Amino acid sequence: QLQASGGGLVQAGGSLRLSCAASGRTFSTYFMGWFRQAPGKEREFVAAIRWIGTTYYADSVKGRFTISRDNAKTIVDLQMNSLKPEDTAVYYCAAGRSGDLFSKWSYDYWGQGTLVTVSS
Repeated sequence: QLQASGGGLVQAGGSLRLSCAASGRTFSTYFMGWFRQAPGKEREFVAAIRWIGTTYYADSVKGRFTISRDNAKTIVDLQMNSLKPEDTAVYYCAAGRSGDLFSKWSYDYWGQGTLVTVSS
């Protein structure tokens, strides 16, 4: 029901835009988030956006990443600029209805993940 795309290989300092398309149900009133998981590490919060448009970012990506959503098209994007090697991870989009949107446990639906690799 959530399909993430847009990952790839990019050099440090470059940009990528991830997209998450929803299907099968409406997520217009859900908060939507992006998480990432690097090899051997826990899945961590990256960014989230409420249905009214309020955005939240991890300190590590603040000022470099921008999350946006189109409720009519049920798409959530993550624009990633000034990428660093430490941004390398599998990125997941997710949707939740309640709870702490910084916590992965608050999300009910997850996409399959898209790999982002940043070379130095």
